[in-house]
Amino acid sequence: MYGIVNKAIEDLVKTNYGAAIWDAVKERSGVDIDYFISNEPYDDDITYKLANAVGEEMEMPVTQVLQAFGEWWILKTGKEKYGGLMEAGGHNLKEFLTNLPIFHNRIMLIYPKLTPPEFKVSNIAERSIHIHYFSKREGLQEFVRGLLSGLGKMYDTPTKIELLQSRAEGSNHEIFKVSW
Repeated sequence: MYGIVNKAIEDLVKTNYGAAIWDAVKERSGVDIDYFISNEPYDDDITYKLANAVGEEMEMPVTQVLQAFGEWWILKTGKEKYGGLMEAGGHNLKEFLTNLPIFHNRIMLIYPKLTPPEFKVSNIAERSIHIHYFSKREGLQEFVRGLLSGLGKMYDTPTKIELLQSRAEGSNHEIFKVSW
């Protein structure tokens, strides 16, 4: 993953819990990197180690850490770093989610070494949509749930997010039903 992801985890922890907790997270994780360079790729294992260490340090399940990080990514990192790109995604939650499959094509112009997930949409209804999440990376479904929740908050639209299918249950991808 790119350094911007690890930097966002650092920002989330420092903003909500302070620099001392971030130092404890780094020590617990065994990650010995002083500064993450946003546009440099890092081994995915670093991100997983950081997320697990946050969970251990804060005594919370890593699923909860990933959900919080997904929301943070949208509401802070996304809006601050990619405001124009986020705004171009749609005028409301439904438009953004409908346009989600092409969103990472735009991101790849910024980060050419990115291995992005793939999103597909189906079952588009007036107040719900199914989001299909395909990724080579395992274990990030709760991060995606957090992203979807963060999008709802970004558009000031209360959402309900249901996991309909999961790789953990033998499927080849996750399907989330997002209702508003």
